[in-house]
Amino acid sequence: MIWKTVPPKRGDIIRVKMSFYFHYGIYVDDDTVIQFGLPDNTGVLPDKIAVCSTDVYAFSCGNLCETGIMDKRDRKNAFSPEKVVSRAKERIGETGYNMTENNCEHFVNMCVFGEHTVFGEK
Repeated sequence: MIWKTVPPKRGDIIRVKMSFYFHYGIYVDDDTVIQFGLPDNTGVLPDKIAVCSTDVYAFSCGNLCETGIMDKRDRKNAFSPEKVVSRAKERIGETGYNMTENNCEHFVNMCVFGEHTVFGEK
């Protein structure tokens, strides 16, 4: 997968650079990004982090979003955009965040590919 600053489509993985890390979410529309994080993506309170829905601006904290552009292998292994959105919506409210074992990157990969991984582990 490569990352480009192009407008996302429904079901795309988007990411935003937050100081020293990337934060990932599933784009539904400009009013809806489903993410494993705090609603305004600020602070570090692991016990308060849950899968939630926010708008693009709250997700990005005003920073530039990038869209994941899948290669042929990724497209073959990905669920349809509607299935991705459905899988993400089903997880709203889920907790259990862990910085290394269950984070926003794991969340988007489960929604899109059905794999609990981070990019580069496949």
